[in-house]
Order: sequence, then C-alpha cells, then structure tokens
Amino acid sequence: MDGFRFVMPYSVHVADVNYGGHVANSAVLNFFQDGRIRYLAGLGSFSEMEIGDGCGIILPEAHVYYRAEMFLHDDLVIGVRASEVKRSAFTLEYRIERDGVLTVEGSSNLVAFNYQTRKVARLPEAFRVALVGFEGV
Repeated sequence: MDGFRFVMPYSVHVADVNYGGHVANSAVLNFFQDGRIRYLAGLGSFSEMEIGDGCGIILPEAHVYYRAEMFLHDDLVIGVRASEVKRSAFTLEYRIERDGVLTVEGSSNLVAFNYQTRKVARLPEAFRVALVGFEGV
C-alpha cells in the first residue's frame, strides 16, 4: 500500500456486518481503532492508554470516507500513518483496501491526555521521537 509503512490484514467478521448486508459504519471506526492499537504497539511499547509520562490519548475527532462496500469474509488490508505531529496532538490517516482497491479512507485527530489530572498534555518526548522517526514527518 503506497505511502503506508504500517499495514495489517483484517478479515470481515459477522459482527461487522449490518442489516444492509455490508460492513456497518460503526465497524469501520473499530477497524481504524484496531489499526491504531497495532500501529502504536509497533512504534514501541505504546498503547492508547500509555504513550509515556503517564499519558494516553483521546480521540476528539474522526473522519470516514466510504469508497466501496465491504462484505462478510472480505480480506482487507488496513494502512495507518501519521501525517501531522503538533505539541499536544497528532493526526493518523487510515486506508482500507480489498484486493488493492480502496474501500475506505479516513483520519483521526489524537490528543495526549493525562488521565490522572484529566488534562491535555504535551506529547511525551520518547513517543514523539518514535512517531517522527518511524514516519519522517
């Protein structure tokens, strides 16, 4: 998948399909989250709840653009990449393909959040270095 250094396979499950016989809108956000969790783990020992300095991430905004239907048992490839890194936030972009054809693309804005103080925080330096080092952004 061009432009995505991180990709992972995903097979559509019955729980992902809605009454219309295709993948549900809510399932696509779960696909993005599955990709995000594995992407973060691949950067180091990071997770949505731990990116260093007692911080995790919160997701205040997500965008999804549907390009083609997806169905039960489809074998998909999910790509994740960082496109922008700021002081306290970063943006992840997602691309989902079936047999090399785009089905969904989107993005999410993610913010460093200290769950003890319940406040937005700066991105921890070790996390920033890992993210920028992997993506070159």
